[in-house]
Amino acid sequence: MQIRKATLIIAIIVALVVGAGGSYAFTSYVDKKGTGIQSASEDTSGLTEVENAYQLIKDNALAKPDAQQLQDGAIQGMLETLDDPYSSFLDEESSTQLNQQLESSFEGIGAEVSMVEKQVTIVAPIKDSPAEDAGLRPNDQVLEVDGDSLQGLDLQEAVNKIRGEKGTTVTLSVKRPGVSEELKIDVTRDEIPVETVYADTKEVDGKKAGVLEITSFSESTADEFKTALDKLEQEGIEGLTIDVRGNPGGILTTVEDILKNFVTSDKPYLQIEDKNGEKQEFHTELKEKKDYPINVLIDEGSASASEILAGAMNQAGDYELIGKTTFGKGTVQQTVPLENESMLKLTLYKWLTPNGDWIHEKGIKPTVEVNQPEYFYSSPIQLDENEKLAFNDNNDKIKNLQIMLDGLGYDPSRKDGYFNEKTETAVKQFQQDNDLQGTGEVDQETADLLQTKIIEQVRDGKHDNQMDKALQELFAN
Repeated sequence: MQIRKATLIIAIIVALVVGAGGSYAFTSYVDKKGTGIQSASEDTSGLTEVENAYQLIKDNALAKPDAQQLQDGAIQGMLETLDDPYSSFLDEESSTQLNQQLESSFEGIGAEVSMVEKQVTIVAPIKDSPAEDAGLRPNDQVLEVDGDSLQGLDLQEAVNKIRGEKGTTVTLSVKRPGVSEELKIDVTRDEIPVETVYADTKEVDGKKAGVLEITSFSESTADEFKTALDKLEQEGIEGLTIDVRGNPGGILTTVEDILKNFVTSDKPYLQIEDKNGEKQEFHTELKEKKDYPINVLIDEGSASASEILAGAMNQAGDYELIGKTTFGKGTVQQTVPLENESMLKLTLYKWLTPNGDWIHEKGIKPTVEVNQPEYFYSSPIQLDENEKLAFNDNNDKIKNLQIMLDGLGYDPSRKDGYFNEKTETAVKQFQQDNDLQGTGEVDQETADLLQTKIIEQVRDGKHDNQMDKALQELFAN
């Protein structure tokens, strides 16, 4: 029985793509004779106490609780005892949105989130989404939404606060690793496109390389990928780079359909392990590999289904992985319909790489590690009212300023946080080049424009060290 994956994709639909640390939620068809779920009626010996508590609360509580809310709360409470951020309860509204998500575009901010150590954490923003435009990054922790704390809320409750209609703006308070102060990031919700595969060609030392970027694994992705791959091969590519950086995951069967183009039947491309430690291997039917070199680009935003692809391509296909260590999500969830159109998403399995490695909370390491330029990791500069950064100041904001100036070609001479004369000169030149008053001091207007220019430069692809290295490695031998 093939079941498609999901997560709290309430997110992906009306807010962010919520996920299992990186996938629209990993449901599986592992047990092809059934769902692998035992009947709920097999052992109900402990339910009398639960039923009594339910009736007592319903009939006597001063708060006049709603019966459906009590039932939903009981289910959520049971799931919380599992200490598993990827098992969750989806009410009727969330379930409906989940079913719609895999078949159409959706409105939201366009980012996958997960609960990591009880903090709502960005797994990855979707390509060209409002979340990416606003500067959200993998591992950002969302602490507040429009001033309301997320402390104590489960993932679905947090997502419900973040989601909203197209055109509306939500302010997220974010704690970013390596940044001492909280960031306030405004994100304007929009319609998130469903296109998931982007094709391009590059010339490397006179040879034509194909590039296929996969932004997520939806129902249509495998077909999009095959169409794009066939077109590139007709154009005579001599090598291929598959880019799954920032890809939070998706439908398991979609990954398999893509792997069938590259991984032969000699080794399993995936292993699944159940609660009893029993393992099942999965193989393609491919007999021969492509006659051109291939590699895969990964980073810390590559999660779940992307990690399955990376692990399979490397360990079963002997293809190189270029970039940074991936997110690290190695469990499999399955959605099970309940009454009233609700669903239970429950972790049932571990997934293992072809060699039997469990990458959960560890990720997959690249075979060739490559960092992006330092400014790729810079953060927005946020100033208090009437605050300015000026000569002789010394703080982390100025260090970040210097990294951004240097990345844009304005030499501050140092990147240690001390605002010296050369930093002042660099600021003045940036302001004059962008029709701002050349004061040499940084106010919020200058800071915002710096961030805009950095995002534009990151997106133009001209300084993408990881892509450059992947293309060089294709034809290195």
